[in-house]
Amino acid sequence: MRKPVLWRKLMVDCIIIGGGPAGLTAAIYLARYHLRVRLFDCGSSRAAMIPCTHNHAGFPGGISGPELLSRMLAQAEEYGAVREKKRVTAMERNGEHFRVHAGGEWLDARSILLATGVVNHRPPGMTDMLHDEAVAAGLIRYCPVCDGYEVTDRRVGVIGTSDHGTSEALFLRGYTKDLTLISANGAHALDDECIAVLDEAGVKRAEGPCSDYRIDGERIDVKTAEGWLGFDSIYPALGSDIRSELALEIGAQASDEGCLTVSDHLETSIPGLFAAGDVVLGLDQISHAMGQAGVAATAIRNHLAEKEPLRR
Repeated sequence: MRKPVLWRKLMVDCIIIGGGPAGLTAAIYLARYHLRVRLFDCGSSRAAMIPCTHNHAGFPGGISGPELLSRMLAQAEEYGAVREKKRVTAMERNGEHFRVHAGGEWLDARSILLATGVVNHRPPGMTDMLHDEAVAAGLIRYCPVCDGYEVTDRRVGVIGTSDHGTSEALFLRGYTKDLTLISANGAHALDDECIAVLDEAGVKRAEGPCSDYRIDGERIDVKTAEGWLGFDSIYPALGSDIRSELALEIGAQASDEGCLTVSDHLETSIPGLFAAGDVVLGLDQISHAMGQAGVAATAIRNHLAEKEPLRR
């Protein structure tokens, strides 16, 4: 009989970094493949801020982000996945394997799945307390694909400018005609083409800067260079930061924006390092992140089986 392989006793099969929909889906898959899984969750998943999502299939009445994450975690733990509320602060390559630093200690793994997502740029000058209150009330929204339907025929402000702000305003024009594009930091940076399409669509414009905000009943007010403007919801179209730095620090390839470059099976340019969700492509869609995670988890299982047969 072959002796047990020592390194399989000393390290876990996969460390998942990120406790959002992608990370938790991967944990469910990998645990059901009878792999030893550790999931590190620093508690910053954007899904946790969703008051209610109505476009997640299977929940006709909608489901809140925290409730969805809670159900997914319970399912992962049912099959033996371990979630730790720790932030991973460093990652290293260790031969064919990896080491991560979290909670003051290093842990070895045969593979890594990065599901760290992105961080949205918030309206400038807005306090955390006001921001969180406004998000919970649906007064600030970040994903028109997810919740544009909820602002049908409402008064909506888009904070942004240039091509990105124009594109978001035009997308939302499919839901409401009462739209105002607000420059965040001063005068708008719009070329002639952007101005023409905004004018044709009937999108109003207001100069910035956005210097103050207040919640007034069921509306949110934004102070601009033109005074206070009130809206039923505002959409910050200010971009986001891709949380791919852990992978970039060990040489993984990425786009100019920082999204990790992956194969069809979600493996990065570093063998054994996989990624799923918005850290790969920022679509802001729970269903897309979960689908990628299922593909990545299966690819991880097969990657590990190639190195050492997985047998009961």
